Amino acid sequence: MSSRQQRGAALDPELLLRAYSIGIFPMAESRDAEDVFWVEPRERAILPLEGFHLSRSLAKTLKQERFAHSVDRAFDAVIDACAEPAPDRADTWINRQIREAYTFLHRIGHAHSVECWEGDALVGGLYGVRIGGAFFGESMFSRRTDASKTALAHLVARLRVGGFRLLDCQFMTGHLASLGAVEIKREAYLQLLGGATGVSDADFGALDALPDDLPTTIVRGPVSGKRIAQLLTQTS
Repeated sequence: MSSRQQRGAALDPELLLRAYSIGIFPMAESRDAEDVFWVEPRERAILPLEGFHLSRSLAKTLKQERFAHSVDRAFDAVIDACAEPAPDRADTWINRQIREAYTFLHRIGHAHSVECWEGDALVGGLYGVRIGGAFFGESMFSRRTDASKTALAHLVARLRVGGFRLLDCQFMTGHLASLGAVEIKREAYLQLLGGATGVSDADFGALDALPDDLPTTIVRGPVSGKRIAQLLTQTS
């Protein structure tokens, strides 16, 4: 992994998008750090959109409608939750500069969140950056079993329907591997990246416009878990 440090100054949104388009992204040493550094992994984790592993237990969770799902309803709350310490991590890499920069990208349509709700409680979610037909997953969180997994399932279904080509996961984890993520070399990643960012007709909102051809018992409005499970088990 190679990196270069940037001290103090706010992250320029145009610079941030250019960095993503050539395979580089920022991180901070800790939540309270004043600086960020730019990272270019030698091996990159991606989740092939047709290779998402929908386990029986995850499919059951989706079909039971255990969580309600939304998109871009609570971006600020999602990024704040991702920045909080968790049982498996004492600190995070999301500092003030990163939070401000991605919040701005969200306002101009280049960053999105997926939320999982249990009643009125936000119990899981993820956020990331979008350029063309590429989506760069940044972070996820979970306050209930399988909440982050269902958020990722929703994202994959959304990207498939919208004609996206690449879901970047940055670094491999056991959690991501269990869902179908793989590692590829930097050179292979850059080839995929170039093709994906050049896609002009990818539509992040296409899933919301699908005709509802499922039974009328399916939840209307927010995309239902049953619809997500159905889309993920369809073959292209």
